Amino acid sequence: MKKQVRPEIPKKAIYRLSVYFRCLIRLKNNGIRTVSSEALSKAAGVKSTQLRKDLTYFGQFGTRGLGYDVGQLAQMISDLLGTNSLQPVILVGVGNLGLALLSYRGFEQEGFEIVAAFDSDVSRKRDKDIKQPIYPIEKLGAFVRENNVKMAILTVPTLAAQEVTNYMVESGITGILNFAPIVISVPEDVMVNNVNLAIELENLSFFIQG
Repeated sequence: MKKQVRPEIPKKAIYRLSVYFRCLIRLKNNGIRTVSSEALSKAAGVKSTQLRKDLTYFGQFGTRGLGYDVGQLAQMISDLLGTNSLQPVILVGVGNLGLALLSYRGFEQEGFEIVAAFDSDVSRKRDKDIKQPIYPIEKLGAFVRENNVKMAILTVPTLAAQEVTNYMVESGITGILNFAPIVISVPEDVMVNNVNLAIELENLSFFIQG
């Protein structure tokens, strides 16, 4: 069977599709069946011309004068993003931030399940009870391969980030959400999204200056 070729979509457009999807789910939950490009773009905080351009990745879609079918468009975006079923995710580094992320229940509502955590000190006492098992970092490779895990959340200290990343990539991880305050080096076929809270606060600091 010939593998379906996915369209080449810019990273920023993928981010906006995720925003549209959440807007559509809210509309669907409120019983709204159709939505205009103007209304959806306003809810998503983008221009209607940008939204229509982003949705051209699905081909000709929507009916002039009627707008978009909310359920159908949400399903199409979900199919593209690969969130139709729970995707397994691991977390590496169970410090304060890692523990907070493990305790957060909202991921499952969005199609992701943190199935296990890994740390260099499994026996260390932690303040919160979590449902996920915590394994020694040495067991990461076998777990990833046995459970077909492709995504990981990285919350280790800076000095350990690159070494742990290398190990994850060797084990088969191809998508990393990086909370470590360092630019990690990965092969071209591995995707990294960096979350640096200090940089985000610095940006906000600039804009609030009087």
